[in-house]
Amino acid sequence: MYKYNCLNPIAQIGLEKFDENFVKTENIGEADAILVRSAGMHDMEFSSNLKVIARAGAGVNNIPLEKCAEQGIVVFNTPGANANGVKELVIAGMLLAARDIIGGINWVQENEEDGDIAKITEKKKKVFAGTELEGKKLGVIGLGAIGVMVANTATHLGMEVYGYDPYVSVDSAWRLSGCIHHAKTVDEIYKECDYITIHVPALEDTKGMINRDSISLMKKNVVILNFARDLLVNGEDMVDALVSGRVKCYVTDFPTHEIAGVKGAIVIPHLGASTEESEDNCAKMAVREAVDYLKNGNITNSVNYPDCDMGVKGEGARITILHRNIPNMLGQFTAFFAKAGMNISLMANKSKKEYAYTMIDVEGAAEGAEDAIAQIEGVLKVRIIL
Repeated sequence: MYKYNCLNPIAQIGLEKFDENFVKTENIGEADAILVRSAGMHDMEFSSNLKVIARAGAGVNNIPLEKCAEQGIVVFNTPGANANGVKELVIAGMLLAARDIIGGINWVQENEEDGDIAKITEKKKKVFAGTELEGKKLGVIGLGAIGVMVANTATHLGMEVYGYDPYVSVDSAWRLSGCIHHAKTVDEIYKECDYITIHVPALEDTKGMINRDSISLMKKNVVILNFARDLLVNGEDMVDALVSGRVKCYVTDFPTHEIAGVKGAIVIPHLGASTEESEDNCAKMAVREAVDYLKNGNITNSVNYPDCDMGVKGEGARITILHRNIPNMLGQFTAFFAKAGMNISLMANKSKKEYAYTMIDVEGAAEGAEDAIAQIEGVLKVRIIL
């Protein structure tokens, strides 16, 4: 019997994916799996029993990935599960920036008691006039699940779309509309586009990528949208660009003291994935990942260990080994099984930077294998699934 704990409320439709072999516990110390959304985990201590953390969402800044890797805890996220919800808000953000919808609505509310509001509306509405999206150039930086959906949708709005992603996956490339221009450099996006939306993770080389220098390459009155991570935009430089009029509008899903209230900034309270559908999709995906790992040892969408899949476990034992990515690990594993007289029927090994994962199916119960393999230098956690 496996036990799971929820640090945040997780959609019931997802929890229903757990079968009779799983039971919920309020005691984190006895949990095999933790499901989490936004709860901070950096100061938590993890028991040796914990095997998996499944984040019902894409961002994992609230989880200590290196600490988990060192303790043999596989961390999953749910990329793409909330993509449609974010995509729709990005499109809404472009419309809000193109036409002063917010200003118009505020004016109506301020004048709602005026008996002549219908009459004066016809005179006042020109103040809130804007432009259309059709015919404008949109630059999409990052063509993952969300970026591809935004790019494809924008083509149906009549926009001329430029896409940039030097690391685009094969799956994303297949989903991308053939009419999207392939930008060879990010500078091409900066120089050519009227609207620029960023959809990349917050890494050392992407933090602050929208700054004084990149903004200087952009068209005057450009609209910049950030529904990915607040750290991708240098807040001070963005405020300067808005005040000077270099940037017409900055639409962000991340309120900060620096940007909130600045003229030209449309600041949304982190609503990108806040839809019932997104929460349901993330919950279902997170549970599926945790269940497959605990029952079969398969890793899909891990952020600290490599993906590895050997399908449904057969009749014999399946040994899963989380270890460092150093030479001769496989040799030591196979040497142990040979000496113990255990026949290996199937084996897989994958690595991801300094960590690796090995799955081995053997005939029989693999008695003594867990303790023996755990003694090999570089092994972080061993598990036998019977």
